[in-house]
Amino acid sequence: MMMSDLIPWGRNRTAPAPRGNDEETSPYLALQREMNRVFDSFFRGSGTAAPTLAPLGWTAAWPHVEVSETEQEVKVVAELAGLEEKDLEVTLHDGILTLKGEKKAESSGAVYSERWHGQFQRSLQLGPDVDPDKVAASFRNGVLTVTLAKRPEAQRQVKRVPISG
Repeated sequence: MMMSDLIPWGRNRTAPAPRGNDEETSPYLALQREMNRVFDSFFRGSGTAAPTLAPLGWTAAWPHVEVSETEQEVKVVAELAGLEEKDLEVTLHDGILTLKGEKKAESSGAVYSERWHGQFQRSLQLGPDVDPDKVAASFRNGVLTVTLAKRPEAQRQVKRVPISG
């Protein structure tokens, strides 16, 4: 496929080229199918999904987290379906919250699997505002909730600033 095939008009043509829905008339559709094929074969290359990329320095940012903040606290919620409390470790050091754990493989006879297993570590920079002595964590139904109280001096007072026009 030539680059000129991807451009719907050229110097001598002013009207857009007709577009079809099959590969012969739509280079975009052909390109999309080829890219899908390349990514599918790459991820299936070793019989596992995205975790095969971890040795290359790429991870899919797992576990997924939600961070919320109020004037009094910071709350981190992580989805850890399939894990148990004994499989997790939560640490706080210099304002960095680290979630570590391991999900063990349940079966080894799978022909194809998109399920994730293995070790993980996720670190979140929370800053110096959190009080390391006032941290609580709970784990229920595959959801880890870590609540970190803010230091009193970090609890900002909201001041309304008048706008003059």
